Amino acid sequence: MRLDEAELKRWGLRIGQVVEAPVFIGLRGALGAGKSVLARAIGSGAGVFETMPSPTYNLLMRYPVESGREVVHLDLYRLEAEDELWELGWSQLVSEGEIVLVEWPERAGHLLPEHHWLVDLFVPQDEPLVRDVEVRRIGTPPALPPFPLSVSSSG
Repeated sequence: MRLDEAELKRWGLRIGQVVEAPVFIGLRGALGAGKSVLARAIGSGAGVFETMPSPTYNLLMRYPVESGREVVHLDLYRLEAEDELWELGWSQLVSEGEIVLVEWPERAGHLLPEHHWLVDLFVPQDEPLVRDVEVRRIGTPPALPPFPLSVSSSG
């Protein structure tokens, strides 16, 4: 599916609003592909009202929201080995009420949870202002809403 930035943000907002927690969503793509844009939109939809900087240097950021859920945003780009995940509390992730958003999930290797989503974002060479988005369901994570293809006054 090809989405412009506004459509990507609308989809992310909708995910944050309706996805059942716990859920693990891996965000993959080159630098600048829109992983953080999508993560911020999901966080905003879930009720995060503070700024969500990319956790590139902190690696993990937690955002409790009024609904009792928590958005957990990780960036594994700087990880050098899978063993470093344990220092981040990896084994406790995807617990009750958590929406876990992981940029560069491929760095977790075989330690990814059994049930998760992978969202791949690509910048097409012919249209740098849009993103090609591919979504894969691994196991049986909670459903994600479909892509928003139009603006609606009710949503």
